[in-house]
Amino acid sequence: MPHETSAALPEHPDFAAYAGAAWARLVRTALLLTGDFHEAEDLVQTTLAKVYARWGRLPPDDVDFYVRRSLVNNNISRTRRRRVTHLLMPFLPERVHQSDQGHAESVESRAAITEALGSLSTRQRTVLVLRYWEDLPETAIAEVLNCSPGTVKTHARRGLEALRSHPAFAAAERPHPLPGARP
Repeated sequence: MPHETSAALPEHPDFAAYAGAAWARLVRTALLLTGDFHEAEDLVQTTLAKVYARWGRLPPDDVDFYVRRSLVNNNISRTRRRRVTHLLMPFLPERVHQSDQGHAESVESRAAITEALGSLSTRQRTVLVLRYWEDLPETAIAEVLNCSPGTVKTHARRGLEALRSHPAFAAAERPHPLPGARP
């Protein structure tokens, strides 16, 4: 009885290698775009499924660009459809065991960043994630979003202004009063 292993193998083994190697990076980027881990995984999975359909026609040098652009476009489409309702908690639940104060601070910091990014428009959020997380230059972001570099700069400036004035960061910048000190 012959094994049917060829049916289980992907048609494009190089795609499987690419998807496996890029999965974690794409999920981290999608997490910053969506604000929710499960939506981020769904977004990456949808994006990779669409990329797989065109894999044979992609120039090898442009694969990362194409995947990144697809990820951004799929996220913009997702937010336009408004099929997904976000139910975000305004605070993190208490942890039973906190062994490291540094870890707690990093969790609070990530929660504040996620909350603040969630308050931005989709375009502003996308520009900030691609600029400061993916470390792309403005010209590359303009190509991904199919807009001018000036538009990217405007979205970045407005997004950073909104983040700086967000209550999650304003509370972090206020000094904690000392016991017995006057307000």
